[in-house]
Amino acid sequence: MVTLSEPKKSNIMHENVVFKQKVNAPVEKVWSALTDKAQMKEWYFDIPDFGLDVHNEFNFYEPGGEKKYHHRGEILEVIPHQKLKHTWTYPEFSKEKTIVKWELEKENDGTLVKLTHKGLENFSHLGYDFQKESFQNGWTEIIGKNLKEYVEQ
Repeated sequence: MVTLSEPKKSNIMHENVVFKQKVNAPVEKVWSALTDKAQMKEWYFDIPDFGLDVHNEFNFYEPGGEKKYHHRGEILEVIPHQKLKHTWTYPEFSKEKTIVKWELEKENDGTLVKLTHKGLENFSHLGYDFQKESFQNGWTEIIGKNLKEYVEQ
C-alpha cells in the first residue's frame, strides 16, 4: 500500500529568476545606469526617493499613468561597481518580500550583468501578474533590451 502525504513547507521549491546579459559598456557606466535616479528614469523606473544608503526605502510604480502596482524596496547591500541588493515588495497587496540582487562583472571590454530575483514563491498567492514567468518576462525586457540599449548608446 502506498500513501501520499502533503509536501512539507520546507520542500516547496524556491521560485527564483536569474537573468544574465553581456553589455558592451564599462562597469562604471552600467553602475551609474543602475544607481543614478536621472538615468534610471530613462530605461528602468522613475524612483524619486532612491538612494544608495543601506536601509533606504524607495517607492515606485510601473511606467504609464495607471499606478496599478505600488512597488517598495529597501537597500540591503551596496558594493560600488559590483553589487546592489534590495527588497522588492507590493505593500498594498502583501506583506511578503522578495530580494533583487544586481551583480556586475567586468568581462573583456564589457560588463556581465547578472540579476537574481529570489523568493517569488512569496507572491504566488497574488495571481497571474505575480508568477515567476511574469517576472522572467519583465526582467528580460528591462535588462535584455532597455538596459542594454541604454548603456550601449
